[in-house]
Amino acid sequence: MKPHVHFREIEGRSPGYWALFGLFGILVLAGLAAAHYMETEGHWVTGMSNQIVWGTPHVFAVFLIVAASGALNVASIASVFGKARYKPLARLSAVLAVALLAGGLAVLVLDLGRPDRLIVAMTYYNFKSIFAWNIFLYTGFMAIVAIYLWTMMDRMGRPYGKAAGLAAFIWRLILTTGTGSIFGWLVARQAYDAAIMAPMFIVFSFAYGLAVFLLVLLPAYGWTGRPLGAELLRRLKNLLGVFVAASLYFVAVYHLTNLYAAEHGSVERFILLEGGVYTRVFWIVQILLGGIAPLVIVFHPKLGTRRAWIATAAALVVIGGLGQMYVTIIGGQAYPLVLFPGKEVSSTFFDGVVAEYAPSLPEIALGVGGIAIALLAVLLAIRVLPLLPERLDDPLVEAQAAAAGEGSGGRTEAAAGSGEAAPASGTAG
Repeated sequence: MKPHVHFREIEGRSPGYWALFGLFGILVLAGLAAAHYMETEGHWVTGMSNQIVWGTPHVFAVFLIVAASGALNVASIASVFGKARYKPLARLSAVLAVALLAGGLAVLVLDLGRPDRLIVAMTYYNFKSIFAWNIFLYTGFMAIVAIYLWTMMDRMGRPYGKAAGLAAFIWRLILTTGTGSIFGWLVARQAYDAAIMAPMFIVFSFAYGLAVFLLVLLPAYGWTGRPLGAELLRRLKNLLGVFVAASLYFVAVYHLTNLYAAEHGSVERFILLEGGVYTRVFWIVQILLGGIAPLVIVFHPKLGTRRAWIATAAALVVIGGLGQMYVTIIGGQAYPLVLFPGKEVSSTFFDGVVAEYAPSLPEIALGVGGIAIALLAVLLAIRVLPLLPERLDDPLVEAQAAAAGEGSGGRTEAAAGSGEAAPASGTAG
């Protein structure tokens, strides 16, 4: 008999739930207040200028958009690649993807200075601009994932689940390609102008999205007392390690390629050696904290078996992702435009001068508010919709996988309620 997974919404009556709800609500209100302040006073109250036109809000927004694509990882593994053991988590994966995208787009809209200008972007299209294409990519992603979620939750939609999952998988790759191409096609900026940025952003999305998914999954089960299998968690954290390693590989290839091209030598020296805060953020936050440290944790024979450390690794990946976006978006703008290659240029308009930028409190509040919007949406969704299985202990998950014709592929002897995952040996999921 095929094992059956029972989905049920959380009760959401505990003081902890309402405290979390109130915290996210306050952060959302702070973000809205910051957006109102910047709109009424003008963007001069921020750290942005004519040289740095994309500030800290864009760092948060692009991170959330990229993570939204990767948050669909688990659902895609279940439907597109036929891994039945991940299927019970597909609903949460889809809802989290939509919530993260909504949070990122909210930050972008509120950072326009004139949010009503969004109407112009939605009614007049310049199809030579990647920004115009992104209007369709973002709205299309939400629509397709909503349909995908319907096929998972409604009996009538189940026959279309495979097709919807495949469409969502393809669309998310296109979406992240479009986001990476925003920078890869900006030939005027020496720090951008690289075709590898499109696939690099796809790999980033895998790591960032899965990290956010783990940070939602672990408390969702731990704080509600629902059993979460150690073997399933072991596979997810090993998969996170693979994605982090792949991200580091693409970063290395990107910078080595730029170093090989003489025209990019100066900007590489700026980012890697002489960029001050951008160099420190790159090496300390992006590479050390966001890359090497999570790899050490998830593949460590002892640390990688403890759920608190797995959550720490996921949090470090998120911090490293924000650092990566800061270096890419703001560091790329801070480096002066090369107007005449091989010539020194100076003028009263700061030509040839590295632009100064310091994040302001309203910018940070708006960016954090975008994250709070996404998490608040998930918090509400799991309370009103049956998104989470009542139990995901190892025997149930492995029985479901066996019923679908999958092998166990790893050790499952760790107890689901022990607070530890199985050792990090075995396949990466």
